[in-house]
Amino acid sequence: MDAKDEKIAQLQGEIDRLHAQLEKYTNNERHRKYYEKNKERVKENAKIYLNKLKDENPDKLKEYRHRAYLKRKDKLANEVAE
Repeated sequence: MDAKDEKIAQLQGEIDRLHAQLEKYTNNERHRKYYEKNKERVKENAKIYLNKLKDENPDKLKEYRHRAYLKRKDKLANEVAE
């Protein structure tokens, strides 16, 4: 059992280290500041991407919208259930 406990502790330490590394790249203060400063630019790029997607691949756009509809439906069902 001692070897297993050591292995578990080692793996838990590695998980903690990887979580700390991941936090650098996901939704930290730097990202929030960027989006606050460049909100209009980000929205404009999203609009351009959506228009480009309409022209190039309307089926993909239909798939995105269907998935968003299903998520809204699930969210509404969960709110009603609670």
